Amino acid sequence: MFKYLRKYWFFAILAPLFMLGEVSMDLLQPRLMRTIVDEGVLGLSNGGVGDLQLVISTGLRMIGLVIFGGFCGIMSGVFANLCSQNYGNDIRKEAFRKVMSFSFEQTDRFSTGSLITRVTNDITQVQNLVSQCIRGFVRTFILFMGGILCMLTLDLSFGVVVACALPLILICVIFFISKANPMFTVLQGKLDRVNNVMQENVSGTRVVKAYVKEEHEKQRFGKANGELVGTQLDVLLLFSYMTPIMNIILNVSVVAVIRVGAIEVGAGNVTPGDVMAAITYISQILNAIMRMTMIFQTVSRGVASGRRINEVLSCDPAITDGAFEGETAVRGKVEFENVSFSYPGAGTERVIQNFSLTVQPGETLGILGATGCGKSTLVNLIPRFYDVTNGRILVDGVDVRDYRLSALRGKIAIALQKSEIFSTSIRENIAWGDSEASEEQIRHAAEVAQALEFIDGKEEGLDTLVTQGGHSLSGGQKQRVAISRAVLKDAEILIFDDTTSALDLKTEAKLYQALQQEYAGVTKIIIAQRIASVKDADRIAVIENGQLAACGSHEELMEKSEIYRDIYDSQLRR
Repeated sequence: MFKYLRKYWFFAILAPLFMLGEVSMDLLQPRLMRTIVDEGVLGLSNGGVGDLQLVISTGLRMIGLVIFGGFCGIMSGVFANLCSQNYGNDIRKEAFRKVMSFSFEQTDRFSTGSLITRVTNDITQVQNLVSQCIRGFVRTFILFMGGILCMLTLDLSFGVVVACALPLILICVIFFISKANPMFTVLQGKLDRVNNVMQENVSGTRVVKAYVKEEHEKQRFGKANGELVGTQLDVLLLFSYMTPIMNIILNVSVVAVIRVGAIEVGAGNVTPGDVMAAITYISQILNAIMRMTMIFQTVSRGVASGRRINEVLSCDPAITDGAFEGETAVRGKVEFENVSFSYPGAGTERVIQNFSLTVQPGETLGILGATGCGKSTLVNLIPRFYDVTNGRILVDGVDVRDYRLSALRGKIAIALQKSEIFSTSIRENIAWGDSEASEEQIRHAAEVAQALEFIDGKEEGLDTLVTQGGHSLSGGQKQRVAISRAVLKDAEILIFDDTTSALDLKTEAKLYQALQQEYAGVTKIIIAQRIASVKDADRIAVIENGQLAACGSHEELMEKSEIYRDIYDSQLRR
């Protein structure tokens, strides 16, 4: 993922450079303080007479250096954020683009909640990792190494304290980080689960309320959230042990420096100012290591999140583009040739088996069959929501796998079983079919779909805003908006996947009559549960257990197909 960092290399260099300036000012402060103590207060080189002027001038220098260091710190933060935020923005857009290219199979494999977590929380963790690496890590490392060098230049005996303290601290850091590392991957998985439950309940809130399952869902969410909190507490508890241990080592080290300093001062090897400077340096060194442990937490969590993001970014779309996007001599012809299909992970269980059928240009084909017989699966293979397991499907004489996806799906308009309505105006929902459509074209599509009557009945008409998921519309209204969208696309092939199930028979009849008049040359494939919906189709295909059981006009099927007659009798004969 670091390839996304390349175009922000300038920010990535400036941030640590300014941080170097800030840390340098921090490392100069103890030496200036030593001068104030030894010369300004104690007057060691002036017969024990202090120098107030030196105290003032050195103090002003310290203030100036603090101001300059603060400026460097601010600029470092600005450039680090510019780098990390832009980096995260690019990865988030790329991850979303990748998700949009996923097939249904891949989306189901990751799950909606997990993809939301990866595109939001995981990328935020990676942003924090980048920010820490180019700012926090640089500050900590330079402060650590610089503090050791500066302290050793005061007196080598102070190095004994560092040599004793460092191994203890490193052992603590290695132990706690090794324990915490695996927990971060588990933590993000628990967050996936919480997001999944939340997403299901928000989208399915009407079902939850209708079945009075609020308490059940609260318990389910509480369980998922409890597991998340439990894992978070395990991580926090682990690091809560580390902090006091590190503080103990820090305080013992300070006491050791004071003791060694007292001995050296008594021997005349160092001055009291040297001891004060050494205490400050040892505090900086050990505090740098403590900050490093916090950085390691960010790094561990960022690496775990990075792996999860990489799973998305490196996942090649299961449905890939072909090369063909040219014009064809035939328009609107669909051919199924010995098509068989199994859902991924279903093994040898076939949803569609050896299905062969040709739909001629401009023909209206009804598809009828029991629930679960494979009707929706069959039409989902035409725009390549899934690829066939065996056989092939041709659109206008070309295998659908040879098309560029945009070219293939440009030929097809589909209104799915579940009417997906977006939280925007009715106009914009319909205009998904053709973003360049005029007002007149949008109204005409709505008129054909029998939606204009209820739209004009609303105060704001086409500009009426729809709530998320289309919950402010009835089931029939949502279906008519979805049909309007499909009709507006003016495609060669129009597919209705049980899209009129919420319409009354009179409205449905008007819809099909309008379609026949306005779009006579468009190939129409209509999946339905009701014979009344497909009775007037040119041909009706009856599917049983994924196979073509019969095909013909209503009259032919009434004469030849026992399955069709049984369906007809159960629905239309009293």
